[in-house]
Amino acid sequence: MIKMVATDIDGTILKWSFEYTPEVKQAIKKLQQKGIKVVLVTGRMHCAALGIAKELGITEPIVSYQGGMIKEFYKCDDVLMRCDMDSDKALEIIDWAHENNVHINLYMDDILYVEEDTETIRKYTDARFIDYHVCKFDKLKIKNVNKILAIDFNNPERVTGWVNDLRKLYPDLYIVKSTPYFCEIANQSATKGAAVEFLCKKWGIKQEEVLAIGDQDNDIELLKAGGIKVAMGNATQALKDAADYITDTVENDGWVTAVEHFCLTCEE
Repeated sequence: MIKMVATDIDGTILKWSFEYTPEVKQAIKKLQQKGIKVVLVTGRMHCAALGIAKELGITEPIVSYQGGMIKEFYKCDDVLMRCDMDSDKALEIIDWAHENNVHINLYMDDILYVEEDTETIRKYTDARFIDYHVCKFDKLKIKNVNKILAIDFNNPERVTGWVNDLRKLYPDLYIVKSTPYFCEIANQSATKGAAVEFLCKKWGIKQEEVLAIGDQDNDIELLKAGGIKVAMGNATQALKDAADYITDTVENDGWVTAVEHFCLTCEE
């Protein structure tokens, strides 16, 4: 019997137009009526996932920053778990970005900082309805770093190269490609899977009672934490290889198809 649905957001619940269908919201309501917890597990900032959770009627804590933070929002603002980047490592990544002319987003205490107001950051934030602060990083005290995000909207192969290079340079960091354009850099323990395991332990839920679903390589750790491992039809090949079940695409409400099959129509 499934007791938790641990789900990615972008490309899984939300289409790439950042919209979701009424059927998604209806399915979430049905899950809740059956007592099944629905947990958003995302690489987004907490504040960038908060509005989505509220719109969808979700009340469980949000897992943000690839698993770097788990925070309540419904009845309180308690931080249940947090895994920040080491400040010295963050400074090294900033230097790497400067040396290689890489745009990075710096997240500290759930605030987004960039060094220049460019088309890249406007494209990133406009779609997510979040604010950002423009400031030279050497003017900031680098601490409480949630994560660093390197972006190139024009060259996915360049992003793949960053992931490969940084993994060699920093085997003690969690570095993953979360979309074709994003290279995520975080604390080694800041994974979606570790966050789901934390919540399972807190709530007394077994791994086999978790349905985990996503679409990108950063969801591989998420699927590993689930008893039922579902990849979206639009998922990367690496995620499909890690899955037990491949559902339809996000454009065809594959998320709804999966939860209906495994949680809402199966005989328990």
